Amino acid sequence: MRTLVVLPTYEEAANIREAITRVRAAVPDADILVVDDNSPDGTADLAKVVGEELGRVEVSVRPGKAGLGSAYRHGFEIALRGGYDAIVQMDADLSWEDEKLPRMLAGLEHADLVIGSRYIAGGSIPHWPWHRRAMSKYGNRYACVVLGLPIHDATSGFRVMRTTALQTFDVFATRSRGYGFMIETAYRLHRAGSTMAEVPVTFVDRVRGQSKLSLGVAVEELALATGWGLRDLLLRRRRPRPAR
Repeated sequence: MRTLVVLPTYEEAANIREAITRVRAAVPDADILVVDDNSPDGTADLAKVVGEELGRVEVSVRPGKAGLGSAYRHGFEIALRGGYDAIVQMDADLSWEDEKLPRMLAGLEHADLVIGSRYIAGGSIPHWPWHRRAMSKYGNRYACVVLGLPIHDATSGFRVMRTTALQTFDVFATRSRGYGFMIETAYRLHRAGSTMAEVPVTFVDRVRGQSKLSLGVAVEELALATGWGLRDLLLRRRRPRPAR
């Protein structure tokens, strides 16, 4: 499969070299696309230097900070236009296990979307305090139940998918700007009939740089899931019953 790894970045100068190098080591045959939102710390310039050294690394610099969802939509457009078979989504903050990528890509033989999950057997978040872990775990459980998703980690930012799955719905009609984009794409894929699988992964907090996660991000995710779930419930109730 021709694979494109999409790395959205904003102020990841401290991590971008290692992130690209680790991805290339894990999946040597994949192409890498860095989507940078004009980071003032020079992330894009550093990525271009690494790209010249390693080859098959493209850097797309956008005018300004437009959000994670927007960055992925931009990356998906490039992947579809380039005729790729698979897309990898992951952060550039070194939080995810790059070495799991071959296993996740192999999972596309049986599924349209494979998620690196923290909340199935074998997955973990070793350094989070219990209250943060509980908030994330039960927030994910809530979103999956409300939306009827057959997964455990709807907010995971580490996933691979077939590009053909993106063509089953209008991915460019999605509206989420932040990490709610992960829930929205899983939800839309599920409604379109795509199959999903999960691979256990360990998530570690970033060592360098500033985290983009916040309470506002969590509130946005839960609000989006609640809104879509209520809409689906109302639509089901409004459907005319078949005549006897």
